[in-house]
Amino acid sequence: MKGIVFREFGELVTTRYGAATWDVLITETKVPSGGAYTTVGTYPHEEAIALLMALSRKTGVSPDELLRTFGQHLFGVLAQRFPFAVAGHADVFPFLESLDGVVHVEVRKLNPKAEVPTFDTRWEGDTFVMEYRSQRPFASLAEGLLRGAIAHWGGRCSLVRRPLGGELAREAIFELRRA
Repeated sequence: MKGIVFREFGELVTTRYGAATWDVLITETKVPSGGAYTTVGTYPHEEAIALLMALSRKTGVSPDELLRTFGQHLFGVLAQRFPFAVAGHADVFPFLESLDGVVHVEVRKLNPKAEVPTFDTRWEGDTFVMEYRSQRPFASLAEGLLRGAIAHWGGRCSLVRRPLGGELAREAIFELRRA
C-alpha cells in the first residue's frame, strides 16, 4: 500500500484521538517501518491492519467503522491531491464508472506492481451497481471512499452494501441510487 494511505491514517488518528495515541499504536504494533511512512513509499498492507486493529482495541470502535470513517477522510485528501481524477464529472456516477479505466490506470503508471481492487459497474434500472473485489480485506474502506465521493458531489444519492458471495471484507456489492 502507498505511504499516503498510512500517513493519512496517522493524520486521522492524531486529529481524532491525539498524537499520543498514534505513538502508542506504532509502539504496540511494532510495525517493521517503525511508523516512518513516506507519501510515495510502499508498505505491506498487514501494517495497516495491525494499526487498525490496535486502534479498534484502544477506542472500542469496530474496525469496519474505523475503515469507513477513514475512507471518507481519505477521499477528500485524494480529491485534493489528484484533482484530475474528479475533475469533469457532473456527479458521482461517471466518476465511479471511470475508476478502473482512469484512476487505477494512473495508479499503475506510478506503481506498475500496484494491486488495486477491481470495480465492475453497471446500471440495473435506476440503480448503479458496483461489484468490488480486492486481494485485501478493505471493503469497508471502499465503502468509506464511496461515501466520501457521494459527499463530494453533494450527497444526492443513497448507498447500500451487500455481500457478494466471497469474504465480506474482500468482496461487496454497492448499490447507489439518486435521491
